[in-house]
Amino acid sequence: MACVWRLSVLCSAQGGRVLLRTPVVRPHVSAFLQDRSTPGWCGTQHIHLSPSRHSGSKAASLHWTGERVVSVLLLGLLPAAYLNPSSAMDYSLAAALTLHSHWGLGQVATDYVHGAALQKAAKAGILALSALTFAGLCYFNYHDVGICKAVAMLWKL
Repeated sequence: MACVWRLSVLCSAQGGRVLLRTPVVRPHVSAFLQDRSTPGWCGTQHIHLSPSRHSGSKAASLHWTGERVVSVLLLGLLPAAYLNPSSAMDYSLAAALTLHSHWGLGQVATDYVHGAALQKAAKAGILALSALTFAGLCYFNYHDVGICKAVAMLWKL
């Protein structure tokens, strides 16, 4: 994690040495400005990068980790599906692509849909769309050529 540091020249009484001292960005600091004078305070700001309602949330951290795991899994799954097309690969792609798109659309709804009722409706619609997408991909895999062979057929055109 990148951390922003201030130079000690700004706060040091000697002023001539350039040393890295205390970090400007500290976890669990909820104010943008520090109001009171404390020893060693020289007018710098403490910035909190995430909302305080999510700080320390284990569920949010696990969800973020899960999103990254699925993204990295897709990076390996796509070339593997090209090199070794099979039914197991088709269903793995169906699950991973559906989950990845569901989480991505969920973030779009969270960021751009305002109001509790509208946000619940948007998330319900996304859940229905994701379920239909997964069911459609599974149907395509079972009753047709499958995702891997369909992509290979498109590339041959």
